[in-house]
Formats: sequence, structure tokens, C-alpha cells
Amino acid sequence: MSPSLMQILVVVFLVLIFFGRGRISNFMGDLASGIKSFRKGLEDDSPDSNPENKDKD
Repeated sequence: MSPSLMQILVVVFLVLIFFGRGRISNFMGDLASGIKSFRKGLEDDSPDSNPENKDKD
């Protein structure tokens, strides 16, 4: 059973009332910067860029 359009709109409306536009945009900005730093960390840990792994081959 999937939610109807009216139920989705009510939930979105309540979220906007409780959190406001400013908090949601701040949260999304923090989430985006967290994802970017996570991806950067994955790139830094790749086996090709790690000098310790190059010496072991």
C-alpha cells in the first residue's frame, strides 16, 4: 500500500512547519559537504595512490 499524494503533501507541510526552510537548507548543505568529504576520503584511500601498497608489490 503506497501513500497517496495528499498524505505526502501533509507530511511535507508538517516538516516545513516544524523545521522551517532555514534548518532544512542548512541540513542539506551539511549533508552535501559530508558526502563530498566521504568521496574525497575514498579517493585518498585507493590502492593506486597509497605509497605503502606500491612498496609491497
